[in-house]
Amino acid sequence: MSSSTWDALEKRLNAVKKPVNVFRLCDDPEIRSRYLAARRESEQADAYLAGLPKDAGADTAIARVQAEQQAKDARTALTAAQKAYDAHTVMLRFQALERQALEELLAKHPPSEQDEENGSEFAEDFMPALIAAASLDGMPEEAAARFMRTWTPSDARSLWQAAWSVQHTQRTDLGKD
Repeated sequence: MSSSTWDALEKRLNAVKKPVNVFRLCDDPEIRSRYLAARRESEQADAYLAGLPKDAGADTAIARVQAEQQAKDARTALTAAQKAYDAHTVMLRFQALERQALEELLAKHPPSEQDEENGSEFAEDFMPALIAAASLDGMPEEAAARFMRTWTPSDARSLWQAAWSVQHTQRTDLGKD
């Protein structure tokens, strides 16, 4: 391989963007439920429409017209529900850290004997530290720690998962050429 070929490859490799996860927290459970229901209904209407034969008899043609209208109505309802959901949703973005930065963060927050006895692989203070370090929105570690303490267990776990799982996002494929 010539050096110019490698230079071109290296330039592309250096330009690869780090993975990002988006965490969404809707402040209104009813709006979230309506949005999720509208999304399901739209997906079901589209799937039903896609399953209908395109060329068939009069009965199928009538069913197809009705299914097209149902799918259109469901998409319209989804658009309205999406707007309401977006207006009531906070989005936080988390980006994968460089390997060395993640390893340094882990070393800075080793699990205590108590953590290990409790079966935890992480120190209690590691979670908010990683959330803050991975935040693209500048979330301070103190805020992350407060959210981990005060949010519902499910929401706190989802916040942690947004920051932790992006660290393990694989962008590579191995195989034969």
